[in-house]
Amino acid sequence: MNPGKVAAEVLKTIGSVTLPVSPDRIAKQLGIQLRFSPFDEELSGMIFIKNGIPIIGVNAIHHPNRQRFTIAHEIGHYMMHREILTSEVHVDKNFPALMRDEKSATGTELIEIQANKFAARLLMPDALLESALAGKNFDIDDDKPLEELAKRFRVSKKALEYRIANRT
Repeated sequence: MNPGKVAAEVLKTIGSVTLPVSPDRIAKQLGIQLRFSPFDEELSGMIFIKNGIPIIGVNAIHHPNRQRFTIAHEIGHYMMHREILTSEVHVDKNFPALMRDEKSATGTELIEIQANKFAARLLMPDALLESALAGKNFDIDDDKPLEELAKRFRVSKKALEYRIANRT
């Protein structure tokens, strides 16, 4: 399963996409309900299906950009791992957004890696990212241009750096 292709299909289905991409709107268009609640700090979000309705729970105390990524990540689970959701609540503990940690690097958490890649492609679609990067040169010693671009996409600088490094 190619998370980038799945994200592109979702974006194509919802129609015109502008910055910043709204994972809330996408979830609603897919018939997914969002619920914001204060969870333990390490719990980012969860997705489950109740009475046939997909529900994403989001940690209300996290930064709004983190919440956006969590929603996109859980949409990824819904689109790519729905068979798991029909049998259990899928809870995502404090997954490092767009960073492979020791556990994910082993490939044992393939569905989390896929959901992270999906979220990155959903929030930073190929065409919008390429357009934003066109003709720009980045100085390794100057974080300001990347920080400004991250603000336009409403993602963390680290998420943007990961997405730029993994464009293919």
